[in-house]
Amino acid sequence: MENILVWVQDSLQTTSYAAPMLFIIFHIIRPFLFVPVAFICITGGLIFGLTFGAIYSLIGVTLSSLIFYFFIKLMPKLFARFHRLREKMFGKHSRLSLPQVMLLRITPFIHFHLVSICIIEMTRNFKDYAKLSVLSNVPLAVFYTSFGQWFQSLRWEYILILLGFILIMFYLLRKKEIVMKWEDFFEPDLQK
Repeated sequence: MENILVWVQDSLQTTSYAAPMLFIIFHIIRPFLFVPVAFICITGGLIFGLTFGAIYSLIGVTLSSLIFYFFIKLMPKLFARFHRLREKMFGKHSRLSLPQVMLLRITPFIHFHLVSICIIEMTRNFKDYAKLSVLSNVPLAVFYTSFGQWFQSLRWEYILILLGFILIMFYLLRKKEIVMKWEDFFEPDLQK
């Protein structure tokens, strides 16, 4: 019996460092397992509490975003597919603002890496992408970590009201300019 107690105490001491690392690694491999980001953040809040759960989720989600940046740059065909999907969802000439990207991050039915594509298109280099990724991931990590149990226990009516509010805010926070290219305005001469 003493051996079991010693083993439990030793494993608790050694896993106190391993658990956050495993949680962050799980965030990184999450896209390959098709697990929603919100689920992992909610789990982090339940396991580590509000403060540490939000910090670990922010680290994991940001690392996932940064790794996605390098992978998508290596795969131009996949980038083109994501870009076409973004155009279908948000329009060909729409440009998203940072508050809109933050709202998209916390919307559960919008693909996480589709929002990353929007951030790539908003920025010029990796440094700007990393800054916007961190800024857009903060509300995601805090929201789902702190309100995880509350959000799961809501009735469907309140969830629909919350999603309606997010959609209205998304519309109100948009950039009010449209950029049209010359080729889009005039059709190219096909006879040449």
